[in-house]
Amino acid sequence: MKTKNILKYLLLIILMLQVNSCVSTDAEQKFEDSPTERLNKQKKELDDLLLSAKDGWKAVYYTDDNQLGGFTHLFKFLPNGKVDMASDFDDDTEKHNSQYEIQLGSTVSVVFTTENKIHLLSDSGNSPLAAGKGFLGDFQFLFYGQENGDLVFKSNRTVKEVRFVKATPQDWDDLKGNTIMNKNITGDINSPLFRTLETTDGTTVKKYELNYNSVVRFGTAIPLQDGNAETLKLAVAFTPTGITVRPAIIVGSQKLTDFVYNETDKSFVATGTSGAKATIQFTNAPPRLTDDYKLFLEGGGQITIGYIAANLSGAATNSPYAKAILAQVNAALPANQKIARVQIAFNDPLNGNYIAYTFTGGKATIYHFFTTSEDAVNKTIILTDDGWIGTPAARAFLKVLDDEITNPKGLYLKKESFTIFYTNVIYTYASAATPFRLTNYKF
Repeated sequence: MKTKNILKYLLLIILMLQVNSCVSTDAEQKFEDSPTERLNKQKKELDDLLLSAKDGWKAVYYTDDNQLGGFTHLFKFLPNGKVDMASDFDDDTEKHNSQYEIQLGSTVSVVFTTENKIHLLSDSGNSPLAAGKGFLGDFQFLFYGQENGDLVFKSNRTVKEVRFVKATPQDWDDLKGNTIMNKNITGDINSPLFRTLETTDGTTVKKYELNYNSVVRFGTAIPLQDGNAETLKLAVAFTPTGITVRPAIIVGSQKLTDFVYNETDKSFVATGTSGAKATIQFTNAPPRLTDDYKLFLEGGGQITIGYIAANLSGAATNSPYAKAILAQVNAALPANQKIARVQIAFNDPLNGNYIAYTFTGGKATIYHFFTTSEDAVNKTIILTDDGWIGTPAARAFLKVLDDEITNPKGLYLKKESFTIFYTNVIYTYASAATPFRLTNYKF
């Protein structure tokens, strides 16, 4: 081999050794820390981050936004594994102190180790959905890093993303306002029975019947118009001024999520641009009107319906307002007497139309006769006084109940699809003037 070639090979070998030496050194530096040491560094990093926020962290925790709304939690992490926590899960929005740990596993996680507000979402004894599942929540959150100043976690059991955003003093002050908004959208016994959602892009209006479950903070909006087959799901979280919903409601080309409460008309309104808007509001009129009332008009044939307290007092279709009216009547009676039935007969061949109020404890039945007419536009039946059996003094305690059934604006009547205890068809009637609704068997 020529000397010239020998020198080329020697130079090539030297270069290869230098390259290998560099690669080996980098690898040694890269894996200088053991896996345990790296996790310990991450553990300290997370703990430092949690402690670094002067006013703590805020998380709106959606445990499953396909069936549950969001619950706002505030955390102020303290030295020695202590944490102050508050939430809008219920009316108690005060701070509660407990403990937390940064734990090592396949990754680093924060674990709330002693009972606090976050555990209300995972309590198996507190299950609004499947028994034993609680609110599908967790109290261990795996750390996935930072993004734009937020701490990004995933729940340990359900792998749902949860973001911790730096809180402000105002967040802590405002938390009580969230519970007020909860009451505003839930309503009270005097609130109208039904809710609607209406959207407009400035030209096209879409209307929906909104069924909202206040316990799980979740609503389903069912379209009311032909040609619109899109059912909307609303996972609701509360703010001091209204609500936010997930997913966003699409109105035209805009996405609306933030609704502001209007104290005047009790509505929640999300406003976009160029006339885009979404409105949630209460109404006494059922969103879907039926012609079921026509069966009860004069000439419609004999038909009797009745509320039987022993079987129907617990029906979910009895409104809280109706229950309060019944309780008020019962409270005016002697202790051994209560309303047993409120039975309404239509087109009876012998006695015409009448309401029969029957009682326990041997009290005699009280009869109120009426005539019927209809409001064909609003699809209600109107029961008009046609005389009583019994003196005014003897029936005075019934006035608060009878006025609801015979209110001049009439009753909405609906044949229901469910049964209770027996196979009898169920009818409900609801006042067109108040949130009064009572459940009845058809006889």
